Amino acid sequence: MTRLASVRTRMQAEGLDAVIITNLKNIYYLSGFWGTAGTILMTQQAQYLLTDSRYSIAAREVAVDFDIIETREAFVEIAKLLKKEAVTQVGFEDGVTYAEFQTMQSQLAGLTLKATTNLIEVLRQIKSPDEIATIKKACVISDQAFNDLLKFVEPGTTEIEIANFLDFKMRELGASGISFDTIVASGQRSALPHGRATHKPIDFGDTVTVDFGCYYNHYASDMTRTFFVGEASPQMQEIYHVVQQAQQAVTAVSKPGLAYGEYDRAARDIIEAAGYGQAFSHGIGHGLGLDVHEIPYFPKASQERLVENLVITNEPGIYLENLGGVRIEDDLLITSQGVEVLTLAPKELIIL
Repeated sequence: MTRLASVRTRMQAEGLDAVIITNLKNIYYLSGFWGTAGTILMTQQAQYLLTDSRYSIAAREVAVDFDIIETREAFVEIAKLLKKEAVTQVGFEDGVTYAEFQTMQSQLAGLTLKATTNLIEVLRQIKSPDEIATIKKACVISDQAFNDLLKFVEPGTTEIEIANFLDFKMRELGASGISFDTIVASGQRSALPHGRATHKPIDFGDTVTVDFGCYYNHYASDMTRTFFVGEASPQMQEIYHVVQQAQQAVTAVSKPGLAYGEYDRAARDIIEAAGYGQAFSHGIGHGLGLDVHEIPYFPKASQERLVENLVITNEPGIYLENLGGVRIEDDLLITSQGVEVLTLAPKELIIL
């Protein structure tokens, strides 16, 4: 089933005559159009891409299955189209701004507007062969950037310098940009799960956690590694091995049919048994694709199950205030046979 046909099936299930798509990544997913201004209107019979004069030529080149409408007043044109199509139940994405919602209410008066949640994102979960190949390329770039980083870091290097090194190295290797602000947290700051890079220099004996990723052809990678500079204390080595064991356990059980709660539990049981349960304060992972964080997520009590061609992260961690923290994160592809690890940079305990 094509992506457009899948959307129409979901529209029918939700009782929608039409749907308005404003999320730019969902627009790209459905049409191939990438720009800063665009709106899709879909009915059961037609699909329209509305954009302004900056992008109309590009839209016509890539969105070949869509009628292209050049306008700076998308909802004015949508009102005309919906009147022509004689529809009444219109869905819209619940991520719109309040200002956009007010405009819709004003321009589409007389129609029933219904907010939808993850209408397109549910379809985006299952990756095509082309999407998987692109994500793998993004992961290769991240892997190489980390390997190069290990030759760069030494006592006195600052967190900001590490972040900049990774960001520019990934671009040098072919990335279009970073998939989120690179996290670098060293020493006691490594106990911050999302510590922003600062001008703090790396000291002898520091733990260093780096969480980073890139976009390659619109698709993201996301990887975390923790290493040590000069030496690692016995307790930090113990913590590292617990996290490493937990991370390996998640990979080992991952396959189609595994419940989301079991995916989380595979790591949490090991960390709790080691006495660090309270120090693992976040979820085990998330989906990955056009967004660096997208569905699925993995609530502890969820009975939803992994399916083939999901790309997800596996990222257990332990964080102890006034000491430091460890996180190891890989990107995983769920396959018909089990799992493929996409991020291959070394995960053994590294002391530079």
